[in-house]
Amino acid sequence: MNATTSAHHPLHIETIGQGPDLVVIHGWGVNSAVFTPLHEQLSEYRVHYVDLPGFGLSQPIAGNLSTWIDALINNLPTNAIWAGWSLGGLVATQAAIDYPSHIKGLITIASSPCFMAREEEAWPGIPPQVLSMFGEQLGQNLPKTIERFLAIQAMGSETAKEDIKQLRDLVLARPLPDAAALTQGLDMLNQIDLRMQLSSISQPWLRIWGRLDGLVPKRVQPQMPTASHITDVMLAKASHAPFVSHRQEFLQALLPWLTQFKD
Repeated sequence: MNATTSAHHPLHIETIGQGPDLVVIHGWGVNSAVFTPLHEQLSEYRVHYVDLPGFGLSQPIAGNLSTWIDALINNLPTNAIWAGWSLGGLVATQAAIDYPSHIKGLITIASSPCFMAREEEAWPGIPPQVLSMFGEQLGQNLPKTIERFLAIQAMGSETAKEDIKQLRDLVLARPLPDAAALTQGLDMLNQIDLRMQLSSISQPWLRIWGRLDGLVPKRVQPQMPTASHITDVMLAKASHAPFVSHRQEFLQALLPWLTQFKD
């Protein structure tokens, strides 16, 4: 299995495998090392594992979500399938909306078009006080804040303790995220609402959910648009990191869907 690292700075992109191009984007507080357990099973694709700006080995990039997406588009192949987990799903979704000719398929994993709960619209999500708490803690103790967030991601999973340890070990193999990038990411989770734009997504779209997810409640999925090009898979016992806690079930949803992109 050949691995190459993009020399394009400031982004760190590790490319592994041969086949159709697949871009994989991690969530808040972590880096692309969280996907290490998937490397072997995805080797029939040319997978581009992205460290988002300011996370892992990527340099920070000032700006907003559009700035991040422009940097990604400029450093990744066109006509790729984009997969994003959690905050990475928000990034991939916005990219599919803004650059439809670049992205031929979309996969969102434990992700929402609007992460923040909106009580006035009965939209389920993260309570505002939870995100503001993370924002306040960032300046005090970065490693502890990351660890707390990893614990929330595994909440509800039967193997929560092992999941947290595996996530932590993978994530800490790279430098801790840049504090400014963490704040940028929290702002995106806090402010971005793509619900009204989802109808413009015409690419094949796979959405993988965890029924026990503490950050993206199972009530989000029934409120999402449905269409013939959209596939939903709800993993009954998974929480927010299904590719860690329920890797086989996750791959059983992902791999057959991906075969449509093979020539």
